[in-house]
Amino acid sequence: MSVVTERCIKMRQDGAVGVITLDRPQALNALNTPLMEQVTAALQGFVAASDVRAVVLHGAGRAFSAGFDLKESAARNIAGLEQWREVLDYDFKFLMQFWDCPKPTIAAVHGFCLAGAFEMALSCDVTVAAEGTRFGEPEARFGSGMVALLLPWFVGPKAAKELLLTGNDKVNAARALQLGIVNHVVPAGQELDKALEIARDMAAASSLSVELTKRAINRTYEMMNMRQALLAALDIDTLIEAGGGPERAEFNRIRKESGLKAALEWRDARFKRVP
Repeated sequence: MSVVTERCIKMRQDGAVGVITLDRPQALNALNTPLMEQVTAALQGFVAASDVRAVVLHGAGRAFSAGFDLKESAARNIAGLEQWREVLDYDFKFLMQFWDCPKPTIAAVHGFCLAGAFEMALSCDVTVAAEGTRFGEPEARFGSGMVALLLPWFVGPKAAKELLLTGNDKVNAARALQLGIVNHVVPAGQELDKALEIARDMAAASSLSVELTKRAINRTYEMMNMRQALLAALDIDTLIEAGGGPERAEFNRIRKESGLKAALEWRDARFKRVP
């Protein structure tokens, strides 16, 4: 008996630019296993294609992505350090593949760009945001942690601590631009066009120069031990996820008994609105 896997992405080639579209709009493009597998295969295909010289990532529907799929996570009943380590290693490699990709990666985001999706956008080389986009990582609000702790490398420790320790998931596009989280903010509906414009400029440049310059920039961060710091943070996230805690237990209880929407409402009701 064959298992039918839902088709979670669309991919196309626009000249020398590969385009990957997250296509689970009914779930706000939440990152589940089929979607991650398909995105990885698409990215690897574009890397192998000699006529593709840049890659754009965006989302269908109302959002770029709301982050990792909490419903899938709950259904898997992950427990213990070893199981969490295996899951988080996979998630970490998925997120960092955009940083590690030899070709430029550009994220075009709109609607929600939260949690794991926020880290995915940070991992891309350039991010274009639509006005009205909401950014943030709410993990601390329900006893979870960050898979790829990239934010401090972009915004510094003060802003990173404010955003991550409050779990603020209402950062607007203007503040994201001010902090250096995104490169450009454009009117809603124009984010993909702007991302494609940047990608085409990169694709028109010398492919050797582009690839090696990206490698040199990334290597600068590697020499500052960014990779080791991210892996150390992943170790801490494994402890957070395996340890659970009262907030996580209550969140999971409400989610199980009343659904994810009720659990999210409980989570957010305990916090004042952060502008």
